[in-house]
Amino acid sequence: MRNQKRPPNELPPISWTREMGGFFMSGRPLYDAGVRRRAVELYEEGHGRDVIAYLVGAPEGTVRKWLDTYRSVGIGALAAMGAKKKTYSFDTKVAAVRAVEDEGSTVPEAMARFGIVSSSPLRKWLKAYREGGPEALRPKPKGRPKGAKAAPGPMTREQELERRVQKLEAENAYLKKSIALKAEKRSRTARRRRS
Repeated sequence: MRNQKRPPNELPPISWTREMGGFFMSGRPLYDAGVRRRAVELYEEGHGRDVIAYLVGAPEGTVRKWLDTYRSVGIGALAAMGAKKKTYSFDTKVAAVRAVEDEGSTVPEAMARFGIVSSSPLRKWLKAYREGGPEALRPKPKGRPKGAKAAPGPMTREQELERRVQKLEAENAYLKKSIALKAEKRSRTARRRRS
């Protein structure tokens, strides 16, 4: 099957996915807002997740996430999914996680209460909170740490020569090791031939 040619009118798998409303990026299909809206329409008509997944050509788990988002924050947020990553404050993260962990709220309930667009970040926060407490939810500083050294300035002639000597010594050690390994290989081959 692998070496067989496709008929000229058959599209490659990536095109099949595009026709179904998504495209592959890092192995996962992404679906446009129209597909997500169609899933909500089918839900409002009374269809179950499995039927909706079949009709829109998306996995049932993906449809479940869409419907959780729709029920929690509405069609606007569902349609905007994937357009721009929304950021949440430390306080919102902690409050949402504590609502689930301490108060017994479900993930969709916490999403609705705190305006969280997707269940994915909330689930990541829950995992981080369980492993490291509330401090694990603090934003990580971006960029180079303040204590990091800047690029070194121009080297003196002595430093340049020292660096060159180190490089030549490393090359010399490598060549010696390579010669020794080749000699050992030749001696093993010679011993095998004698046997």
